[in-house]
This record gives sequence, structure tokens and C-alpha cells, in this order.
Amino acid sequence: MKKFLMILSAALVLSSCAAKKEDTSMLSAETLYTKAYQRLNKTEYEKAAEYFEKVEVEHPYSKWAVKAKLMGAYAHYKAGKYDDALLSLDRFIKYHPGNKDIAYAYYMRAICWYDQISPADKDQTASKNAYDAFNAVIKMFGDTDYAKDAKAKMVLALDHEAAHEMEVGRFYLNQKNYLAALNRFDEVVQKYQTTVHIEEALYRETEAYTILGLTNEAKRAAEVLNYNYPESPWNKKAQKLVK
Repeated sequence: MKKFLMILSAALVLSSCAAKKEDTSMLSAETLYTKAYQRLNKTEYEKAAEYFEKVEVEHPYSKWAVKAKLMGAYAHYKAGKYDDALLSLDRFIKYHPGNKDIAYAYYMRAICWYDQISPADKDQTASKNAYDAFNAVIKMFGDTDYAKDAKAKMVLALDHEAAHEMEVGRFYLNQKNYLAALNRFDEVVQKYQTTVHIEEALYRETEAYTILGLTNEAKRAAEVLNYNYPESPWNKKAQKLVK
């Protein structure tokens, strides 16, 4: 009986909580937006996103609905819900291409991908998407501060992609799968010449070609390394291999 009363008591508490759920249907768009913004300032990001969404749903034709769409995306981003943030940003970009905050929307989309970049030994889809998104910011809004920051972050995104190729290439090299390794190192040489990984990639090519007995190819890779990076430690190692 005592256990039954405890269960009944808990059920009543839950029922009471449900009954107290806030009814926002009578609130104005501005009031809802203010509530959302207050939650955002209190770092209650998920609740803020919920209120911003209410502005959109309950007052879709108000000026606050457009603001709420973008701010809701930001709240999702701060909550770490990148998929929700990207969905909101894509909707904003699609339906409000002439909005004064459109550059910010494009930039935030890139940042959402950028913050999801994984270590070099993991899949680099986020790096590729971040690079492309930042590139769009530069092309469309080249005279903004967003473009300046995008250029710097593109370098880092590209470096992550190259680092991943090197990581996989070294794995194949250690497994004595030299052709697969060469494919990865050549990818870095051809596509990621501006990254810090280019010197090691040329050395690894020299190393793999030497192991395979492809002397001419090894010398060619070493010559490229010597010509472009004569002071590199990787160059010194490469030259020893082709003597």
C-alpha cells in the first residue's frame, strides 16, 4: 500500500509539471523573441532554440521570424547540435538570400563544419565541407571580415585533409603496401602543395620508390624536394636514399 501511494504521488507530481507547461500561443512575436534572447544570454541554448522556433512557427510572417531563424541556428550551434544548426542556416540562406545578415549565415555554416573537424586519423568529411563553405564565403563576401577569417581557417581545414592522407599513406607504407602508399603521398603532392605536409610527402615518395627499385622515380621525387626545400630535414634524408 505504501509503495502504491509513493507511485501515485510521483504520478501526480509529473501530471502537475505537465499541466504547468507554458502556453505561449498568446504571446507576441517580440515577446517570444525576447524570451529566447534572454535564454541565450543565460547560456540556456536548447531552451533558447526552442523559443526561437516558436517565433517562427507561431508568427511566421513577422519581422521577428526571420531574425529568429538565424538566431535559432546560432543557439543550436552553441548547444553543439550542428545538424540542427546547419538545417536552420540552409533554410535561412534559401529563403532570405537578400537579407543583410546573409554573409553571417554563410560564415556560420562554415563554422559549423569547421568545429566538427576530426583528428587526422579520422574521416575528414567535415574538413572538406568546411573548406568548401569557407571558399563560398570568400567568393561571395570577399570584402567582409568574415572572408578574412575564412581564409585563415581554410588553411587549417586543408592541412587536416593533407594530414589524413599522410596518416593513411604511412599506414600503407608500414604494411608494405607501397603502391597504395604512393597513391596517398602523390595525392598530397598534387593537391596539398601549400600545406606543411608537402616536404614529408615528397620524401615518402622517394622512400617508397627506392624500396620498389624504381630508381628514376625516386630520384625525380628527391630532385623536386631538393629544388623546392633544400634546407628541409626531409630533403637531407631523401638525398641520402638516392646517392
